[in-house]
Amino acid sequence: MVLKPISYKTMKLSTVLILFIFILFSCETKDNKKMVEIWKEEVIKTETEFCNLSKKEGMNVAFMKYVADDGVLLRNNRLIKGKNSIKQFMINNTSKGLSWKPDFVDVSLSGDLAYTYGKYTYVYKDSSHNTKISKGIFHTVWKRQPDNTWKFVWD
Repeated sequence: MVLKPISYKTMKLSTVLILFIFILFSCETKDNKKMVEIWKEEVIKTETEFCNLSKKEGMNVAFMKYVADDGVLLRNNRLIKGKNSIKQFMINNTSKGLSWKPDFVDVSLSGDLAYTYGKYTYVYKDSSHNTKISKGIFHTVWKRQPDNTWKFVWD
């Protein structure tokens, strides 16, 4: 088999095509980066509303509003899977003493997943009615829903 040399016209066309593809993808990346910043703000707003609802109406109400149907909680070294199981776990937790604020948020370039982490404080009464304070770090994974709201899938 004999290979023919590539013509100048073919090389020029190939170069133009490669340049066009590069420009096309670089524009998409810039647009995605702008969208990521918008989505980060959406997630921060959702976290803030989630926390405010927890302080106002209780953890059980807030968690039910912001959990996805396939959400998972990690509590006491066990996984609670699915909205119905989480509802049963949270049903009697009317505490309004949980507060948190994300220190970091990131969103996928596709805008369908995000995660946050930061510090939380939980103020509660123990069995002797003494006030206790628990502090720690939280980590939440968020998933964009078909209605464009964010719900957590991991907490």
